[in-house]
Amino acid sequence: MELNWKHTDSNVDWHEASALYKIAPMGDKRPQDIKQAFGNSLYKCFVFNQNQLVGIGRALADGVDCSYLCDIAVHPDYQGHGIGKGIIENLTERSKGHKKIILYAVPGKEAFYKKFGFKRMSTAMAIFENQDNAINIGLINET
Repeated sequence: MELNWKHTDSNVDWHEASALYKIAPMGDKRPQDIKQAFGNSLYKCFVFNQNQLVGIGRALADGVDCSYLCDIAVHPDYQGHGIGKGIIENLTERSKGHKKIILYAVPGKEAFYKKFGFKRMSTAMAIFENQDNAINIGLINET
């Protein structure tokens, strides 16, 4: 396996990115929404095996105070090969200098992210487009 790491979204097939999120599984994300989200993100990471997109992630950052890592996904066939680790390390390194680096992750992945020094926040709160679904899948508490 020969991986190619890119930090620009030029030549990314957003339909392929959408399919990757679906099988990762990270939910249904429309190609045009992914393109806009990555276009508005300061840091981006794309991992290819030959021409196949196998890993993806981004960080929303203001350059000073806060960098927020999100939308990190690895193709199931490529998990366990250090790609997710590499994406986190890459985005964290590029986010150095910010006063805080925040990570949004799906439930059940906390142990993985703790290896990189991330700690659970006690003050984080969220409003989701579909609050009931967010409660049902464990993203937020009703209280």
